[in-house]
Amino acid sequence: MAQKRAPETTLKVLHLEDSEVDHELVRRVLARTDENFELQRVESLEDFAEQLQTQHFDVILADYRLPGFTALDAWQTLQQQQESPPFVLLSGAIGESAAVAAIKMGVSDYLAKDEVSKLASTIRRVLELHAIRRAKVAADAELALSQKRLAEFAEHLQATIEQERAAIAREIHDDIGGSLAAVRFDLSWLERHASDEAVRSHLQSAKEMLGHAIDASQRIMKDLRPAILDQGLAAAVQWLAESFTKRTGIRTVVNAFDSSRDIPKAVQLVAYRTAQEALTNISKHATCDLVHIDLSDAEEVLTLEVRDNGQGIAQAELAKPKSFGIRGLQERAKTVEGWLDISSFENTGTSIILSVPLPESTGDEPGNRLT
Repeated sequence: MAQKRAPETTLKVLHLEDSEVDHELVRRVLARTDENFELQRVESLEDFAEQLQTQHFDVILADYRLPGFTALDAWQTLQQQQESPPFVLLSGAIGESAAVAAIKMGVSDYLAKDEVSKLASTIRRVLELHAIRRAKVAADAELALSQKRLAEFAEHLQATIEQERAAIAREIHDDIGGSLAAVRFDLSWLERHASDEAVRSHLQSAKEMLGHAIDASQRIMKDLRPAILDQGLAAAVQWLAESFTKRTGIRTVVNAFDSSRDIPKAVQLVAYRTAQEALTNISKHATCDLVHIDLSDAEEVLTLEVRDNGQGIAQAELAKPKSFGIRGLQERAKTVEGWLDISSFENTGTSIILSVPLPESTGDEPGNRLT
């Protein structure tokens, strides 16, 4: 005769039942299993609530109809606990609609009393499902925490990048810019005092090259630290578009809606960098001849759309693990509680839309410029 396996743990069961006979039947059924069950019976809703406050239970069994209340009242009481164990209805015929309603509310399972022989397997099943749900909740919480940390890191990274860009721009302005200006002054002095035509010709060429270097340093400074934003977001986007057209030859049309709203500096910078990155991607990949940039702050939302008529981006390209440019824009948008939408179809172009909720305007009337 096989010996009964020694149980490793004791499962504590709270049995909400007004019948001592039915409770004893449950005890005998569970005693015939390999598990070690410790049962405790309560009859009233007050005792049920008290036991939940003072003890930990692995599972709850409940008759449906009890004197003065039902199992659903006990279920509502259970929901006040921080962590609730599985809740199994063990009752007579309560009707299919009542059983379905209880399951929809969150009750773990239902077992008729005339099928009490299946109770042990039912308890095992609901405990397994409960463990899976708890694991999922813990995983979701860990994922949410990881996403929060990632967002915080992205925000810190973007702030650090902007600080470094500003520092480099200052160095270019103070050191390189000052040195180039001094060289230009000296070349002009030499040109005025040189009598040899060959020397004057070389000096003129040197001044032209120096002019290109000064223009390049100014362009780099504006890219690194967009002082143009001091004139407003619309002006900054217009300058980006004009510079893009001059550099690439691609026609760029800007449509900026008029407004007197004071756009927060952080939001302006995110919009500017989004437009800048979108134009950079277009110049590298789009193969287009027309770009539209629409800027609006209607309905308390700043909306920036950059779209081209190029070859589009395949979904597989967008989903690549190393698509850092697009992901960077998405994370940058999150730093100001915004979001980024990308739509692209083969041979019909690509549209990148940044949307950022804005604080309510304090102006009495709409103005005539988006700044």
